[in-house]
Amino acid sequence: MSTSPLETRPPTQGSDPAVPFDAHGIEPIPDDSRDCSPWELSWIWAGANIAPINWVLGALGITLGLSLVETLAVVVVGNLLGCSVFGLFNVVGHRTAVNQMVLGRAPFGRLGGIVPGVAQFLLTMGWVGVNTWVVLDLVLAVLAELGVTGGAWLDFLVAAGIMAVQLGLALYGFYAIRSFEKWTVPATVVVMAAMTVLAIATTDINWSFAGAELQPGEKITAVTQLLTAIGIGWGLTWIPYASDYSRFVRVDASARAVFWSSSLGMYIPTVWLAALGACLASAGGGSDPSALVVGTFGVMAVPVLLLLVHGPIATNILNLYSCSLAALSIGVRATRWKVTLIAGLVASAVLAVFVNADSFAHAFDNWMVSILVWISPWAAIMLVDYFAIRRGRLDTDSLYLPAEASTYGMFNSAGLMSLAAGVVAGWAWQYGLVPAMQGPLATALGNTDFSWLSGSLVAGILYFVLARRAVRA
Repeated sequence: MSTSPLETRPPTQGSDPAVPFDAHGIEPIPDDSRDCSPWELSWIWAGANIAPINWVLGALGITLGLSLVETLAVVVVGNLLGCSVFGLFNVVGHRTAVNQMVLGRAPFGRLGGIVPGVAQFLLTMGWVGVNTWVVLDLVLAVLAELGVTGGAWLDFLVAAGIMAVQLGLALYGFYAIRSFEKWTVPATVVVMAAMTVLAIATTDINWSFAGAELQPGEKITAVTQLLTAIGIGWGLTWIPYASDYSRFVRVDASARAVFWSSSLGMYIPTVWLAALGACLASAGGGSDPSALVVGTFGVMAVPVLLLLVHGPIATNILNLYSCSLAALSIGVRATRWKVTLIAGLVASAVLAVFVNADSFAHAFDNWMVSILVWISPWAAIMLVDYFAIRRGRLDTDSLYLPAEASTYGMFNSAGLMSLAAGVVAGWAWQYGLVPAMQGPLATALGNTDFSWLSGSLVAGILYFVLARRAVRA
């Protein structure tokens, strides 16, 4: 594979006990630098999801008025689809050794790929703020339980310490992330398993919790909202990150191994912790992460607090790393540390918004529903382009050529038109918790929310028709 005239490869580096600084950018990863095993890839995705924020996923169902059984069913079944699609994107990254936003240049054009790249750049910064809020809320709640209070200064010190750890790991790049997850996630799994047993044994979980007395139409609305936000939607929101990490998996790994390691690495912790959150919320623990932890474990949460903090940090190092790749993919000319610094500043603003939110569960639903509007149609176009139009064959060198020399052109009108149509279709059948996120189709059809389905179907089908017509022409 030739090197493009614009983007040169850094010196290769493989597995090093010293965890070397990752000099790779958005260029294809050379074979001798691809030393990640499918098992290590699984730890990366599992570590990002063994976090207190996932408890909110299940608790949200109870907040919306669903029964415990209904909530668990939506989480279990919905994530089967969402995590399976996520696994496919990991396979594409492994086959091409190219990061996710650069792969988007194929269906959208060399410059057209900037559109989803900007969306991903903003998304990753926002997620850092969301996840840091959960850690901050947990730490402050446990400290308050111990009688330690400090007002705004304590909030600042805790948040600054968490941000410093996240930024330090993200600056070192993939190799540091891989090592961090590989050595810390197994211990976190053991602790979370122990906490799960303790929670079930000490909490009066209402296994027969029937939820609110919702009318049939209201229940359908709640199910679709939950399905969009944390059923199918949870796995879909991770798709823009997938290839950023699977591109490092060793060349001789099979596609089947990459698919199962990534999809199960996402599915198991998501469903596990969401189910735990739903069970605790059914006992009247509310949906706030700190209330769930402190209310269930009290001061017993202190010995495991550092390991609980691990989850959001493990998630945010992926956000910060992928943020830098998204910035490079859209043409930003800056070193990675500058990009991550900017991301930290923006994330701090997002953090302030969530701290001031009356209900974190509702604020989280607003956030999830809004980002799925573009991810669902974008993901459909990416899948159709790679598997149906190009049949798994990409000219990766051309992805890095100047627009006038690239076989993918400056703008791919089929991809951009399909994305725009998909976003509109997704918004039309979206029913969020604020009026701006309540589309006409959603309100006309009983306040249901199938934004992920309408957006992906419209974008995918339209792109298939337009792209096939362009190929024949």
